[in-house]
Amino acid sequence: MKKTLFILAAVALSASLPVHAKDNYEAGKAKSTTCAACHGEDGNSTVSSFPKLAGQHRDYLYQALKDYKLGKRNNPLMASQVEALSDADMHDLALYFSEQKGLYLKY
Repeated sequence: MKKTLFILAAVALSASLPVHAKDNYEAGKAKSTTCAACHGEDGNSTVSSFPKLAGQHRDYLYQALKDYKLGKRNNPLMASQVEALSDADMHDLALYFSEQKGLYLKY
């Protein structure tokens, strides 16, 4: 019985995890040109008031973009930037910036 419950819980949890199979790196790179004005060409901003996007976790970047679009994050500049982005656009951008060299974890 415990084994069955464990399997059901694992299946339910895996169904709620994000799926990234459709994310498109090249599309994200093409869409990132607007972002470069503030965040740098590859997401490594040289201005301290603009965060570095390079190397951030993909899910974090996606959620941040989504939150700006939904108004959960309050920044008028970012709100206007994400206004026209589709869900696929946000996934593509998140993938592109997450795979750039920038932030890293020290082990």
